Amino acid sequence: MTTSNRGLNTAPAVLVLEDGRTFRGRAYGAVGETFGEAVFSTGMTGYQETLTDPSYHRQVVVMTAPHVGNTGVNDEDPESKRIWVAGYVVRDPARVPSNWRSRRTLDEELAAQGVVGISAIDTRALTRHLRERGAMRVGIFSGEAIADEVALLAKVRAVPQMKGADLSGEVATTERYVVPAIGTKKFTVAAVDLGIKGMTPHRMAERGIEVHVLPATATVEDIYAVNPDGVFFSNGPGDPATADHPVSVMRAVLERGTPLFGICFGNQILGRALGFGTYKLKYGHRGINQPVQDRTTGKVEVTAHNHGFAVDAPLDGPSDTPYGRVEVSHVCLNDNVVEGLQLLDRPAFSVQYHPEAAAGPHDAAYLFDRFVSLMEGQRA
Repeated sequence: MTTSNRGLNTAPAVLVLEDGRTFRGRAYGAVGETFGEAVFSTGMTGYQETLTDPSYHRQVVVMTAPHVGNTGVNDEDPESKRIWVAGYVVRDPARVPSNWRSRRTLDEELAAQGVVGISAIDTRALTRHLRERGAMRVGIFSGEAIADEVALLAKVRAVPQMKGADLSGEVATTERYVVPAIGTKKFTVAAVDLGIKGMTPHRMAERGIEVHVLPATATVEDIYAVNPDGVFFSNGPGDPATADHPVSVMRAVLERGTPLFGICFGNQILGRALGFGTYKLKYGHRGINQPVQDRTTGKVEVTAHNHGFAVDAPLDGPSDTPYGRVEVSHVCLNDNVVEGLQLLDRPAFSVQYHPEAAAGPHDAAYLFDRFVSLMEGQRA
């Protein structure tokens, strides 16, 4: 990515997809060029959490909501220390934010962090194109970065694809840190950071859990050095087919029978650890309005998603694995994609979505309580 200092963002901009379709608009955020995988998010709120979610590393996010930036940017809602999206696409950016917590405009924040974006394009047409053709590589060019479209297309097609990308090590912490329990400490959890969001350990801390966040390279010895009551595997970016080390570590945790919980990338890691395959979705699930059914209760939840890969597991009943029987516990009602796994003979489960859901909804917050129940049962 290359950028120049922010002006008034009157510079022209062009978005070029790898299949040759282009959209012309105005620069938004930093001026320059950027590349990534074009994906769309259907959330109408929570753009600040989306931008700072490490799972969006190397992705250019298209917002389907037409008006973005209304509440500006504050210092309380980021899910990490920086913006992780590779680029940002909006139709009608807010001119002036209106929120009592706002400290600066979204445009200013994008520019300050060097995130190249584009506005004033038909995001509905772009979203329909991605739904029909699938997520694909994309480039955004503005200001002096704009050149002949043939040359720009060649640049886009030279970008590595998301399939086969090993990215969790690029976003995870390099040093262990501890998030203390809020109130009385009840449990200790070792959390393997594959791209963890800040709200996730906070949700556990609210339940009396002291969370030791470990790098993605953590070994089994590193995990058990903290004497955990439970082990957690986080969300993160990239292709789960490349995550051989986390899969190996998770299998060792399953062997020991320690209560285990995984979300998003962690769900895919559990799928692989159990012997299932993973595959890339055509355009993925991203947003905070995805319907999922908890098959263990029959309850339907509105949930927050960000995943372009899924677990290939049978929906029609329990499967035998080296660690006992496992069943698909949650399923997306839009397309029957596996959204959760639950072992029947060991204390382990996972979901493909975000129960911490800082921007909402909070239908799935009970999953943290389910994790607590597993640890209580193990202790008893």
